[in-house]
Amino acid sequence: MTTFNWTISAMDCYPQAEGQTNVVFTAHWTCAGIQTTDDKTYSANIYNNCALPTPNGTFTPYADLTQDQVLGWVWANGVDKDAVEAAVQSQIDSQINPTVISLPLPW
Repeated sequence: MTTFNWTISAMDCYPQAEGQTNVVFTAHWTCAGIQTTDDKTYSANIYNNCALPTPNGTFTPYADLTQDQVLGWVWANGVDKDAVEAAVQSQIDSQINPTVISLPLPW
C-alpha cells in the first residue's frame, strides 16, 4: 500500500491586491508516495504549481493560512488529486516491475 504525502513548498504572493496584503496567487506543491514491499522501499513524487484566483469574499491573512487550506485551494483549482496520486503510483509500479531495463554492455 502506498502512502501519499501532499505538501506546499512555496507560495507566490502579490504584496497588495484587492485591498489586502500578501495575497497568494500561486501555490507550489509536491505529491510524494512511498511503498514498502518485501523489505524494499520505493518512492516517487510529482512537483508542480497551481494558479489561484484572486480572493473574493472571505480573506485569510497570510500568517493564518494552513497547509490544508492551501491544498484545498489547489485541488479546487484544477489539480486532480486522484489523477496525481495515480501518476505517482504508476511511477512506483514501474520501479517494482520495470518495463525497460539498462543492461551492462556485453563487451
